[in-house]
Amino acid sequence: MNQTTLSKMNSMRFYGMHGAFKTAIETAKTDDYTIDQFVAQLIDAEWDDRHNRRINRNIKNARFRYKASIEKIAYGKERNLDKNKLLRLTGDFIEGNQNILITGSTGVGKSYIATALGYQACIETYRVMYFNSTRLFAKLKMAKADGSYLKELAKIERQELIIIDDFGLQPLDNQSRFAMLEIIEDRHRKGSVIITSQLPVSGWHDIIGEKTIADAIMDRLIHQAHRIELSGESMRKKKSIEKPQLLTEINQ
Repeated sequence: MNQTTLSKMNSMRFYGMHGAFKTAIETAKTDDYTIDQFVAQLIDAEWDDRHNRRINRNIKNARFRYKASIEKIAYGKERNLDKNKLLRLTGDFIEGNQNILITGSTGVGKSYIATALGYQACIETYRVMYFNSTRLFAKLKMAKADGSYLKELAKIERQELIIIDDFGLQPLDNQSRFAMLEIIEDRHRKGSVIITSQLPVSGWHDIIGEKTIADAIMDRLIHQAHRIELSGESMRKKKSIEKPQLLTEINQ
């Protein structure tokens, strides 16, 4: 009878419940609980399993370049990065449909912070997608050519948070400019955006080009946006210096 029950749980995709029931049978602990306690344990196991699978699915669908976490971010005055401010932002900015604009010179950790915020959003079960700016606009140009442009825009719009990394490495052409406007317009008051750039926000008008469109994009981006202006030395350079020192200490 138990085997039949386990098979039914598996076929109905009650994987958490299946695992908890199987473990209880194998460890002979089914008699240690009242009926309501045992049912509650099975339900909790199923809920946890579905919750964890949803988080893993969100992370996979986000397509981050690498793994990052809020806990591993290096804070400090030299980076102009306030830990309390950043921790207060996690989750809340998405709930309020707010944006985060992260600027700073190359290597200071803009992409890592954006990705860490994205991972945290996935853990909090928000739908997230990460994009490299150059590849995003190239992909949308291809979508325009093969007729899947509206489908791609709809997919982006469904996300509760999108991350556009390395914005402003090159000026936007006319097609990319309009694509940017459509993305930001679709998200205004309905979703959040994190944008990282080596350029200060004041220089984004020139990168976007076409004053009317640039004004429309920037007005929607900056409204209720949190700005993080990183400073300090390159984190990549710092790590490359620390690694040989660590290897030297190990070899000694």
